[in-house]
Amino acid sequence: MKGWLAIVGLGPGSENLITPQVSKSLAEATDIVGYISYVNRLPQREGVMYHPSGNRVELDRARQALEMVATGQRVVIVTSGDPGVFAMASAVFEVIDDGPKIWCSFDIRVLPGVTAMLAAAARIGAPLGNDFCAINLSDNLKPWDLIEKRLRLALAADFVIACYNPQSKGRPDGFSKVLEVLNAECTGSRVLIFARAVFTVRESIRVVRLKDCLSEMVDMQTLIFIGASTSRVIKREGNCWVYTPRAVVL
Repeated sequence: MKGWLAIVGLGPGSENLITPQVSKSLAEATDIVGYISYVNRLPQREGVMYHPSGNRVELDRARQALEMVATGQRVVIVTSGDPGVFAMASAVFEVIDDGPKIWCSFDIRVLPGVTAMLAAAARIGAPLGNDFCAINLSDNLKPWDLIEKRLRLALAADFVIACYNPQSKGRPDGFSKVLEVLNAECTGSRVLIFARAVFTVRESIRVVRLKDCLSEMVDMQTLIFIGASTSRVIKREGNCWVYTPRAVVL
């Protein structure tokens, strides 16, 4: 039996946002590998082996999957959102790059999913309507000085910035440092969006001006949009909308 590996995104949390392509790979898999929280999102299926693991073992997880493919298993690595956005696809190719040449001949597929940035944007309106960038605020794999440099340059270029992983138990002051940068570079009227656990029962979305932001507004499940200077808020009954105009007038 010829094995294969699919690295898939389960989307932000709703089953309705898992693509048919991903569902087909899950239905054909003999083994499912992933962070325990993502594996637990899947219904148990008879005849499938599940291999959940903890956080920060991405390279070990990738090697485990590739070794199973070598024995003919049909393996799916599951991630949330999209596997190519701050997720497992890069880890797999890092391992392949340093591994035995035979791994380069494997049937490996990266199947896209709806990343948190796009899901959260859809829930609030159109904050990504003009140029934008994404920054992972975790300093586990890169130094804070580099994160700060990229953040300042993105603000200077007036991008809308989607910020992943702003704070965690291991980084309790993560967003406080970001707020210091924002307050130094932006006016207090700058719009920020705090989108937590979108498309799940725990969903929470708040639109806040920079002058009213507090570090305790975020956790690891929160995605933050830092609006451009042109981003606008449409107030209405219920939740407001935020959008960034398509045109830039100089």
